[in-house]
Amino acid sequence: VNDWKRTGYGGPCPPIGRHRYFFKLYALDTILPDLGRPTKVRLEQAMQGHVLAESQLIGTYQR
Repeated sequence: VNDWKRTGYGGPCPPIGRHRYFFKLYALDTILPDLGRPTKVRLEQAMQGHVLAESQLIGTYQR
C-alpha cells in the first residue's frame, strides 16, 4: 500500500528538500495468491520460504 492508501506505485511526492527513498526488489520462486491489500507483515509472511534473491536501491529525490 502506498502513501495514498492504494496498491501500486505512485511515484515520489516529498515535501520541499532532499529525501531518501528505499526500494526493495524480491525474486520469488512462486506467484503469490491474491492477497487483496496486505499489510507489510502479511506480505512478508506470504513471501516467507519463497525468496530466491533480494536487492535494495536507495535513491534521493528533491523538489
